[in-house]
Amino acid sequence: MFTPKSISSAGIPDAMAKAEQYRLLNYPAAAESICLDILEIDPHNQQALIALLLARTDQFHLSRGATVEQAREVLPRLTNPYDRLYYAGLIAERRGRALILASGTGTSQRAYRWYREAMDHYQEAEALSPEDNDDAVLRWNTCARFLNRHPHLAPRDEVEQVPSLGE
Repeated sequence: MFTPKSISSAGIPDAMAKAEQYRLLNYPAAAESICLDILEIDPHNQQALIALLLARTDQFHLSRGATVEQAREVLPRLTNPYDRLYYAGLIAERRGRALILASGTGTSQRAYRWYREAMDHYQEAEALSPEDNDDAVLRWNTCARFLNRHPHLAPRDEVEQVPSLGE
């Protein structure tokens, strides 16, 4: 086994910029690794915690990617209650999206439940958001519009039953 080397505390800002760059380049595992390096030196670094959570959600679509539990384990470390709710919503929304991309049996109903959970978190976050921060509303609206455009994602009991030709 290899033991990761420590970075310097002076290198945290550059490392954080690299983590964000790797996320943008769609290398979430590299971004996750950098965030873990930062958190070894500064365990309460909120920017690194959020980037770690996002890097993990970026991997939901991968067969061996991060799990919802791995992303959610970051939530209690966020100091702002708004952030905890907002990012809980983001985890749920991204899990729902990953299920849709996987498109297996039963994914429609499960994806719908994840989107609805996301909307519930965004609704709670909205109540705590600063006056000039509409992020939770924007995410809630995105989920609502997505579900409206894809009515087949409703739970089985909400899907309109189409009568067969024999009825």
